[in-house]
Amino acid sequence: MKLQVPRAYNFNAGPSALPLSVLEKAQAELIDFRGTGMSVMELSHRSRTYEEVHNQAINSLKDLLSIPDSYEILFLQGGASLQFSMIPMNFLKSGKKAGYVMTGSWSEKAFSEAKLFGDVFHAASTKDGNYRGIPKVDHLKYDVDDAYLHLTSNNTIYGTQWKDFPDSGDVPLIADMSSDILSKPIDVNKFSLIYAGAQKNLGPSGVTVVIIRKDLLEQANTSIPTMLKYSTHAKNNSLYNTPPTFGIYMLGEVLNWVRELGGLTAISQRNEQKAKFIYDAIDSSNDFYAGHAEKDCRSLMNITFNLKTAELEKKFLEQAKQEGFVGVNGHRSIGGCRVSSYNAVPLEACQAFSEFMIDFQTKNS
Repeated sequence: MKLQVPRAYNFNAGPSALPLSVLEKAQAELIDFRGTGMSVMELSHRSRTYEEVHNQAINSLKDLLSIPDSYEILFLQGGASLQFSMIPMNFLKSGKKAGYVMTGSWSEKAFSEAKLFGDVFHAASTKDGNYRGIPKVDHLKYDVDDAYLHLTSNNTIYGTQWKDFPDSGDVPLIADMSSDILSKPIDVNKFSLIYAGAQKNLGPSGVTVVIIRKDLLEQANTSIPTMLKYSTHAKNNSLYNTPPTFGIYMLGEVLNWVRELGGLTAISQRNEQKAKFIYDAIDSSNDFYAGHAEKDCRSLMNITFNLKTAELEKKFLEQAKQEGFVGVNGHRSIGGCRVSSYNAVPLEACQAFSEFMIDFQTKNS
């Protein structure tokens, strides 16, 4: 039975929109998964049926991102926030330093956690400019013997996104890609470790994907708790303990949906078109709307902007909610407006919001 309720224009920053076709398939399979007489949530994670789901999701991610066999794919828990601690615990050894590129709140949090475990420094920062941009690749400062270099590929709060990534040579490059993984093609080979919470482009909340080079795994600290070792999960195919089985099932179905749409090239073109609707409304508004991010650093995932006055902004957000647009308020830490146009947000939703912006400006100029 298909869902009969009307769908919201869901611009939530996370958990965020999921593809309708994936939700419908999950609904159809919820009670009886593949003739087992059980929901996928009821299957043993040691069963052959679930193992097929698990491995299919891994293989789909490998295929879509062209991940070489020199990498392990892990399904963990604790969100990106736990990765902020796991990374330095595993790879920040005594006598080494780790560089963090500061581009927003999440890189700040990652840096703060890493400080608890060792010597860290700012490889670059755009904080003085209120995080409106991304540092130039050739402005990053780090040494060849550093433990690693960490960056956040997309900044959900400030609406900025890396367009090019550094070639860090022998220094392991680590990226938090929670909010733009799977939104465009990337060269995985540039990175030693990529991590991402699933709840924006990959699936529901509760799953964290880690893509890690096997040679980096071999360099990890060993005197840390078993569950916080990447090697523990790599050796056990992410089945050392009970994984979030339903979330992994949903992640696999989202990956199938991306493949059916044409893969990452098609998704990237679609995301550019969606973002263009909103950015065009901002750029043609004669400063009625003011975008936060510098134009060459604008995110395709999180479009952030303000209106001329706080009163006008409040009216805009109230009317947007009345029109059925959900999640348009900016992050509580900075306010303003934010449209999160992740993969599963339909093109029609961004077009409709652009038309609303233009209409609101016409009536309130």
